[in-house]
Amino acid sequence: MARIAVIGAGTGAMAAAARLAVAGHRVTVYERTRTYGGAVRRFERDGFSFDTGPGLLPLPAVWRDLFVKTGKEPLEACVETVQVDPSSRHVFADGTEVALPNASRAGVVAALEESLGSGAGQRWGDFLVRAREAWDRTRRPLLEEPLWADWRVLAEREPYPALPRRKLLRTRRAGTLAEVGVRELGDARLTALLESHALAHGLDPRTAPASAAVLPYMEHAFGLWYVRGGLRELARAVYERCLARRVEFRFGAEVTAVHEKDGRAAGVELADGTVGEAEFVVAGVAPGALDRLSGSTAVRAAGDVPGRAGAASRLTVLLALRGGRPAGTAHRTVVHARDREAELDALFGAVPDLAPRPTVTVLRPDDPGLVPDAGHEAVVLSAVVPAGFGAVAADRLAGRLVSVAERAIPGLRDRLLWHEVRTPADIARETGAEGGAVPAPSLAAAEGRLLHPANGTRLAGLFTVGGWSHPGGGLAHAGMSGALVAGLIVEGPEFRGSQ
Repeated sequence: MARIAVIGAGTGAMAAAARLAVAGHRVTVYERTRTYGGAVRRFERDGFSFDTGPGLLPLPAVWRDLFVKTGKEPLEACVETVQVDPSSRHVFADGTEVALPNASRAGVVAALEESLGSGAGQRWGDFLVRAREAWDRTRRPLLEEPLWADWRVLAEREPYPALPRRKLLRTRRAGTLAEVGVRELGDARLTALLESHALAHGLDPRTAPASAAVLPYMEHAFGLWYVRGGLRELARAVYERCLARRVEFRFGAEVTAVHEKDGRAAGVELADGTVGEAEFVVAGVAPGALDRLSGSTAVRAAGDVPGRAGAASRLTVLLALRGGRPAGTAHRTVVHARDREAELDALFGAVPDLAPRPTVTVLRPDDPGLVPDAGHEAVVLSAVVPAGFGAVAADRLAGRLVSVAERAIPGLRDRLLWHEVRTPADIARETGAEGGAVPAPSLAAAEGRLLHPANGTRLAGLFTVGGWSHPGGGLAHAGMSGALVAGLIVEGPEFRGSQ
């Protein structure tokens, strides 16, 4: 039995802690804040409750596996998960709307055909077939296995298939997601639908690799789920599973350094001067924080990936509304920007600025537990913003989000009781990520810019977990990182992931 120190109580770190404890190790989690969950938090006021981080759960199988492997009670015995249907409603720039069924390729094709016109559904269906090829080629190395030592194979090869040219014995390969939209979809609304999946992760579709096609594919293939009471309930369930496995949590315990001895990690040093000795250290922290804790940027694994240059954040507006949620309301509505280029230039240009009318995601859960009574509704608006986005600019942009959301919720302002604005500064305070940056999932190609560093490091006994490590950001990916780190510690460097 080894002593293991885990830095941070984010979902990925807790997933690793639970798995390691079941394997017989003595695990202590050190969290600098007063609660668990990382970015998966909750805001409560006047009987209203809101998720302030992720609002929907992709790939719930990741968390089902965690609960199966760490105890007798399955995930469904600890939280109530509900498949969202439709998975999303889209309001496009020209006013066209479409509601897409959850996890049904045939249903999505039919809905697009009916709403966008003849041929639209078929083109999207054909795209999903090619996106599945990219998924099949990258699923194991990007999600289920530790990052390959020769990661450049993933960086240099574009897994999205080339498209044959008509009447020519040649093929052409899209280099970016935007090129996929232009060459294969032939409809500005389909292109907006495609690109919104990259934008939701803070990626510029004009530079994101074509392999980002796996993002819409995952949603359409595996569906989206909601956790009753909000996603914070999932974090609670993982925390309680850790406690049941006798993981020790120390909140308000800021780790200031990784203790080294004889060339390997030997524990953690705390702000109060004490040392928590350990044979292994698992760090669930952002890259800059890891550098500070280790005292050197050389701690990352040999053959480090280039890493993402800059990262985006998220602005969230929580709305308390009078009047109940109308029957048949979609859980998620995406209101697309009227001027795509202006939005992308504002977000990803040399000097990031306020988007004129950004793409806004509107979440309207059908959950009585989030409101004081049936005569009220809790709504969450969110949009991508540059990391480090200031509070003054955030307040100005929040008003724009409400204006955009009125396209999805008629009479919104008349129903508004109060609102709360959550800025990148709030994310930074809760997660420690510089500027409140939010990590994206790992993607192949793009010269490795969208790969994340390996879970192992150059310092023996030190591992990294969570969204800033392989396989990247998002709840599902964080859970996968916990499984990978636990495997590397329990089985050693020969561990090759789930089979």
